[in-house]
Amino acid sequence: MPTTRPASPGPAGRDRLLAFGSLPVAAAVLTGANALYLLLVVFGNVTDFATNQRFVQHVLAMDTTFHDRNLMWRSVTSPGLRNAAYVAIIAWEALSALVLTAGTFAWWLRPESARRLSSLGLLLMLLLFGAGFIGIGGEWFAMWQSKAWNGLDAAIRNVTLSGLALVVVNLPHRTHTPRPARGEPGRSPDKGGAENAG
Repeated sequence: MPTTRPASPGPAGRDRLLAFGSLPVAAAVLTGANALYLLLVVFGNVTDFATNQRFVQHVLAMDTTFHDRNLMWRSVTSPGLRNAAYVAIIAWEALSALVLTAGTFAWWLRPESARRLSSLGLLLMLLLFGAGFIGIGGEWFAMWQSKAWNGLDAAIRNVTLSGLALVVVNLPHRTHTPRPARGEPGRSPDKGGAENAG
């Protein structure tokens, strides 16, 4: 009894499948991953406000650093200012998440604006974790000295993820053109015969 082989996808099916591995899809996935991460961070900070509030308060107060008198003048002692800084961080995260979410959908709905939206959201994220947490928190408030309240590892991970996405988003993109099947109009003839004759 003859066996039937499963039908292989035609050229159109292969082209649709390969499109999922294209640069715009990779950029959309990386943008979406950063957007999802920040949305969850904002959700956690809003629904569990006190946990990271304590983190920000200790970092700004510099109360778990080496207590070097040459640095302690930088500490923020006002609870109101520390809370304002924490709310500003959450607002920045929320703005970044919204822009990245818009950038993610734009890769399918409005490709002409997707790169700009994604780049803007990723730059906001890089500024927050690079300049904010690593630069200001890590160096100005000497967070690197603290064993209990040190967010540098998480900040470096976020800078790496958003930086990688920013590079992919801004890579030059060449539109994929399906190759015509053999014998179809538009396919150049095979070289041979008179073309190769001396």
